[in-house]
This record gives sequence, C-alpha cells and structure tokens, in this order.
Amino acid sequence: MMNDSQMPGLYVHVPFCKSKCPYCDFYSVTSPSHMDKWLAALERETSLYKDRFPLFDSLYMGGGTPSLLDDQTFTSLTKGLFRQFTISSDAEVTIECNPDDVTPNKTALFQDLGFNRISLGVQSFDDVELGFLKRRHNAGQAEKAFDSLRRAGFDNIGIDLMYGLPGQTKPGWLRTLDRALDLEPAHLSCYELTISTGTPFGRMRDEGEIVLLEEEMGRALFLVTTEHLTGRGYHHYEVSNFAREKKLVCRHNRKYWNREPYLGLGPSAHSFLKEERWWNVKSVSRYSDRLLNGRSAVDGYEKLSPDQAFLESLALGFRTKEGLDETLFHNHSQAHEIINELCQSGLVTRENNKILPTPKGFLVADSLPLLFC
Repeated sequence: MMNDSQMPGLYVHVPFCKSKCPYCDFYSVTSPSHMDKWLAALERETSLYKDRFPLFDSLYMGGGTPSLLDDQTFTSLTKGLFRQFTISSDAEVTIECNPDDVTPNKTALFQDLGFNRISLGVQSFDDVELGFLKRRHNAGQAEKAFDSLRRAGFDNIGIDLMYGLPGQTKPGWLRTLDRALDLEPAHLSCYELTISTGTPFGRMRDEGEIVLLEEEMGRALFLVTTEHLTGRGYHHYEVSNFAREKKLVCRHNRKYWNREPYLGLGPSAHSFLKEERWWNVKSVSRYSDRLLNGRSAVDGYEKLSPDQAFLESLALGFRTKEGLDETLFHNHSQAHEIINELCQSGLVTRENNKILPTPKGFLVADSLPLLFC
C-alpha cells in the first residue's frame, strides 16, 4: 500500500508528434496549431496543484514527442515547472527523445535546464523493422544520437526497443539487443508490440494486412530477452524493464508500480494520491479551452475501495522483481493455498516474506491477480 511519506513524481504529457506511429495508442496530435494555447493552459494547470503537491523527486516529460518542441517553448515549459513546483536537488529528471531530434544545441539545452536522464525511442536496430514501424530514423542514426548524448555528458541514457514484430525471429531480435548492449545503456525497456483497435496497425490487422506472431513465439522472445540481458548483468526489475545497475532503475516509473503518489499534467495525463485517481480530458483543444476559461481539465475521477486497492496492488506487484509482501494477503482466506500452487507451478517463489514472480510468472503477470478475486 502507498506510504504517505513517499515523495510524489511529476509527469508532463507533451501531446505533439511530427508524425503518428502506426502502432501508437498514446494520445498525440501531429498539428502544432494549438501549441501556444497548450503551453498557456499547462502553466495554468500547474498553478492549481502547487499547494497540493509541494515537493517532487522525479520529473518525467513524455508524450508524444517532447524533444520536438522548439527551444523557446521547451525552455518556457521547463522553467515554469521549476518555478511553480519544488523539485528536489537530487531529482531524476527525464525526457523522452527521438533519435532524429538529437542535435548539439538540443542536447546542450537539456543539460542547461536540468535534465539528467534520457529515454531514447529507438525501437529497433534493424532498418527493415524501423521502416515497418514508420520511424523517422535508421539504425545508424540511433547509434549516432546515443553517442552524441554520451559525449555531451549524459551517462543515464535508456533505450526503448520493441519485439514481437510480424516475421521477427530470435536471431534477428538478438542482433538488435546486441547492438543496444554495445552502447552500454543505463536502462533498456523491451516492449512486445501490441496492436490496439483504432490505430493504423489495428485496421491493417482487421483487414488481414498484418499477420501477428503466434503467441508461443512472443513468449519465446520474452524469455530469450530476459535470459540474454540478465546474462549480461542487467537487472530485470519489471516485466518490460532492465537496468544496468539497481541504482539505475527508473525512479519515476517505479512510483506507478509501487502505487506511490504522482501528478500528471497535460491532456490525457493521470494522477494518483491517497487511493484517489483522476485523469484529464483527452484533447489538446478541450484541455486548453477548459483551463484558459477558468475550468478544470479533469475528465474523470475514482476513489479506490479497499478491495480495488488490493487487486491493483497485486496487478502491479506481480509485474515487478520486488514482488509482494506476504502481509498483503493476511485477510485473504485462500491466499496460502493459491500461493503454494503458484510456487509449485514455477510462477513465483517465496523469499524473506516476499512473493516474487519468476520470468515464467512475468509472462502471465496480468492474469495472476484474477486468482485472488
């Protein structure tokens, strides 16, 4: 359960992209026409929360594509956040960045404004796969961007990769992993391609233009990923995430999995505090209009009941290497038997009063909480 003494994290959603990737289900727009209004609205939104969230120890700027903002907009946005909120001196300050946005001027600006962690959206080091994903960079450009950031002094650089693409093979995926490992990133996020209804890939799937990998192949790629990366010393701390050292675990994202408080600003952003969750309207224009006309951008709200909080704790805890404290199950009459069965099946282990998922358990993490309903 959440500890009230834990410092919250701050997430800022930048909802603009140069182009929309065909697999992406996150809210973003490709037109910059509302950018000035969005920035003014975001500044208004920060003023609404400065007393409720007085101190943060992480800032994560995601999207969308935050790195595409022009220097003036980016500077105004970032300085406004540091002016309105107190962000601890040792805070983890992350920006999501596309390789084609990395320039010497942009890199220097990131440093000048206090960013100390980069999440680089590479997705693949195979040019054919990058073409399929409609990414604007090639593998060589991604490597060059990483090297440029490293030479500029960033040592906490993460790389996002995607597996499970149609036609992908184990040897092909391992080649991408090895090209990433050659760069010695601080962090690797390896996500299986999911195709959502309403996206271009969703329509292509429905029309038979995309043939997905069989489920068994997806499982095999996941297992070879964890085996390969842990074999190279990476800490597999969450289903999709690996850190070169435990101290390089993404502090901000751990707040989501540990149910710690966080504030989300911008259209579609979510927030969580003391078993209450709320989220903003999923539209740049409506978000901006509401705030600039003195109204709230919040589009929905829920207060979790004890049963909902319990199941959410399971859903998130089974996704992390830290697992779940056995005391969480004290009020569940059948928990002991269920956990014994999971241990016998090789899906979890018991260690120091913790229930820890194994790699096999990670594969079915989303279904494990249902056993306790």
